[in-house]
Amino acid sequence: VQLQASGGGLVQPGGALKLSCSVSGRSFGILDMGWYRQAPGKQREFVARILSDGIIRKADSVKGRFTISRDNAKNTVYLEMTSLKPEDTAVYYCKNEDFALWGQGTQVTVSS
Repeated sequence: VQLQASGGGLVQPGGALKLSCSVSGRSFGILDMGWYRQAPGKQREFVARILSDGIIRKADSVKGRFTISRDNAKNTVYLEMTSLKPEDTAVYYCKNEDFALWGQGTQVTVSS
């Protein structure tokens, strides 16, 4: 399984970004996928997860603001982020939960 994350960037507080993670090498539809983030000087933390059956889990800090989704036809998982805050600044990683494999990360910076 190979994962390629994209979509990060610089955004002002209150803005929005949509991250994508394309997956190759396995039947995407049966994979459980997650998004994590790591801020400078902090440990990597869980953000959201979507299972192969569509069940979703999110961290309390992003509930109501972030949406995780998947398009099995495109082998892609998305993280749509709205109402972004400076504390959302981090490198965001996608992860295949089945094999504990990580993508390379994409930087999200929320700043005015």
